[in-house]
Amino acid sequence: MKSERKYRAVFIDWDDTIGDWTQAEHRALRELHRTYPALRARYATPDDYLAAYRPYNLELWALYGRGEVSKERLHFERFYRPLLGNTPPEEADPALRDLAHEMGDRFLQLTNRYFSLLPDAERVVRLLAERYPLTILSNGFKEVQYYKFAHSGLQDCFLHTIISEEVGVNKPQPEIFRIALQRNGLTADQVVMIGDSYSSDILGAQAAGIDQIWLHNGPPLPTETATYIVPRLADVLEKL
Repeated sequence: MKSERKYRAVFIDWDDTIGDWTQAEHRALRELHRTYPALRARYATPDDYLAAYRPYNLELWALYGRGEVSKERLHFERFYRPLLGNTPPEEADPALRDLAHEMGDRFLQLTNRYFSLLPDAERVVRLLAERYPLTILSNGFKEVQYYKFAHSGLQDCFLHTIISEEVGVNKPQPEIFRIALQRNGLTADQVVMIGDSYSSDILGAQAAGIDQIWLHNGPPLPTETATYIVPRLADVLEKL
C-alpha cells in the first residue's frame, strides 16, 4: 500500500541500490585471480580467493564508514592481506606490496568495465525523478563513482550528488545526511533514504532522524528495523 506520508525529496544510495556493484566486483576479482600467478599459487580457485578477500573487504569498509581508516589504506589492504595469508607482514616479500597496489589499480579499471545498472533501476529512478528531487549519497571512491554516474545515462535525474570522500564524512555518520538536508533546504522529516546497506544507509538515516526504505530480500534480524522494507528497487514506487 502506498504511504500516506508526503516527502519532499528522496536520498538514494548507488552501489547495489541503482548500480550492480556485486556482479562487477565478482567479475573483477575472478579476473584478478586469472591474471596474477601469485593469487593462483595461494588460492586454487577464484572462489577460494573471493572467500579470503571478502571478510577483509567488509572489515575495512566498516572501519572506513566509522572514519577509522583512510581510503588509501582500505584500498591497499583489501588486496595485500589475501596475498599475505598467514605470513606476518614483517616476513613478507616486499614485492607483494607493489603487487597489491597494481591489483588495486586493475580492480578499479575492471569494475568500471563491468559496470551495469540493476534491473528496473533506470525505470524506477526516472519515475522517482518525476516526483521528487533526488540526491545520491555514496561512500564509494569518487573517481569510480563519477565514471559510473557518467555512464549510467541517469545524470539528469539527480539534483545533488554527495560522495563521502568529497565531504569528509561517511555513511552511517549522521553528518553526511545533514549535509544532504542542507543542500536540499529541507528538514529530516521531509525526506526518505533508500538503500541496500543496513549498517550504512538505514542506521545512518535513523541516526539523522530520516525515514528509510531498506532494500532487503529476506527476513530481517530481530534487531533490524526500518520505516519500510522492500525486496526490490521497483517496490519503492509503492511507498512513494
